[in-house]
Amino acid sequence: LLGGFDKHRFVENSLIGAYVACGDVGAARKVFDEMVVKDVISWTSIVVAYSKSGDMGCAEEVFAQCPVKDMVAWTAMLTGYAQNSMPAKALEVFDRMATIGMGIDEVSLTGAISACAQLGAVRRAAWVQEIAERNGFGQNVIVGSGLVDMYAKCGLIDEARSVFDGMQEKNVYTYSSMIVGLASHGRAKEAIALFKDMVRRADVVPNHVTFIGLLTACSHAGMVRDGHFYFAQMKDKYGILPSADHYTCMVDLLGRAGLVDEALDLVRSMIVEPHGGVWGALLGACRIHGNTDVAKVAAEHLFKLEPEGIGNYVLLSNTLASAGKWDEVSKVRKLMRTRGLKKDPAVSSFEGRDGLVHQFFAGDNSHPKTNEIKKALLELAAKLKHAGYVPILTSIVYDVSDGEKERLLMGHSEKLALSFGLLTLGSRCTIRIVKNLRICDDCHLFMRLASRIEQAEIIVRDNMRFHHFKDGECSCGGFW
Repeated sequence: LLGGFDKHRFVENSLIGAYVACGDVGAARKVFDEMVVKDVISWTSIVVAYSKSGDMGCAEEVFAQCPVKDMVAWTAMLTGYAQNSMPAKALEVFDRMATIGMGIDEVSLTGAISACAQLGAVRRAAWVQEIAERNGFGQNVIVGSGLVDMYAKCGLIDEARSVFDGMQEKNVYTYSSMIVGLASHGRAKEAIALFKDMVRRADVVPNHVTFIGLLTACSHAGMVRDGHFYFAQMKDKYGILPSADHYTCMVDLLGRAGLVDEALDLVRSMIVEPHGGVWGALLGACRIHGNTDVAKVAAEHLFKLEPEGIGNYVLLSNTLASAGKWDEVSKVRKLMRTRGLKKDPAVSSFEGRDGLVHQFFAGDNSHPKTNEIKKALLELAAKLKHAGYVPILTSIVYDVSDGEKERLLMGHSEKLALSFGLLTLGSRCTIRIVKNLRICDDCHLFMRLASRIEQAEIIVRDNMRFHHFKDGECSCGGFW
């Protein structure tokens, strides 16, 4: 039985937990501040409250003041950083936990795994797996499923498959992670084969995520007929009603294949309300195929659904610019200025041999080796031109001279990252680059030719998928 302060503290902690679950941070903090005696549960609950609200600054302040920090408190900070897209900070906490000998569980491991996946950091990924195995989580199905997802997002799809094949227990999340991973790497046939293997098992039934992976695989390989088949089978055979996310995959599939009007018809026939992802996929297809009429329709919906979504304005502006409709481009850019929107800067990152992640922005001059990087890039461009490279000037959507367009293309962040990678690792190596935006047509061609000339494997993860460049070819087959 609880008595005195213990009983009172138990009630107060329960009340804090209830407010946190309801998302009322202010009320939770008020109860916390008025507590006479606080324990580690009280402190951790407030850390969680701030983390869930996205206020990691306040979470840090509370954590720093916490007199006693147990594994749960440390894990709250770790997962808070991971869930708020601060993966480097999350791994710092995980590293600190390991240093001070703090115990870990599947929750803390899952947070660290998520952080590695966000960073695409290969060496960190191997380190986290080693810790998981050393602490007896090698065959934990939750951790294992996370490792599959992590390695796939780090560009190591073969390592992801190795972890998957080595797992004694697999559930729908394990299969779905592997299918989604294969899809993002353009291995559509393997993804479909794995799905067929999965449904032959009596103990694993596909869910909505499984079909998102399957439809994504079809989209990234231009497999329209297969996409239609699995979209229908999802409902007819497995009783899963298509969500807006499934429709997004289908619109993406049809749009990439050039069937923009059919994609628009599908959106108009949806049984659920289309969200920004659906209209965004349609707008992206219009950008690829130059369909300005449908682009305006999609953008009109996006501007209402996501008025602050800068990427939608940029995509419409670029689509109009590619068609030479500069008056309309000016109107879109004026609308952006009126609404106080600024374009997200393109940034690419490269992980060096020492595990240090180097970031490059478009036109970046901040790196200590900028002069060497740009000199090497110009020399590489000269070699590629000798091999037939002609810059795709339409990748620059500004009304400037051709010479200026070529200069701007040479400043693209992924080219700077590639040049630095070749400088530090040399030819005949594997270079991994993570970019926050879609790779442009010119950089895609540049990477393809560079992989052949430098005899290097270049793996680029953009915001859509993975591109494996080798011997002058790309795993995407032109669908991205």
